Amino acid sequence: MDRLARSLVDLHTIVEDLVGRGASVRFLREGQTDSAKADPIVKLMLGLMGSVAEFERAIIKERQAEGIARAKARGVYKGRAKVLTGGQVAQARQWVADGVPKAEGPADSGSGGPPCTHIFPARRNAP
Repeated sequence: MDRLARSLVDLHTIVEDLVGRGASVRFLREGQTDSAKADPIVKLMLGLMGSVAEFERAIIKERQAEGIARAKARGVYKGRAKVLTGGQVAQARQWVADGVPKAEGPADSGSGGPPCTHIFPARRNAP
């Protein structure tokens, strides 16, 4: 359940959408099934379990922030490792300047798509 959504609102939205499309949602670890025929107890349990999952996520984020703050205070926090080298970033910027489509440049370089997508501007009104 905590893998499906990070907040109670998202969980209810996703489950209601799936049930509205005629699907049943079954949570294996929790042993719970939500469907169009779900009784009020199932809905209560979904809310409770979703609230616990949201609480756990908040605690994890809080502990992570504390750990990062301690590491920064000691001078050992370096942040997330870079995915792209400086040369790859320069190449991607050149592709942007040359008007190369997002799908072509990263695929040709072997650097992959998602790491490069933040370099390419959103192109609206593109053909």
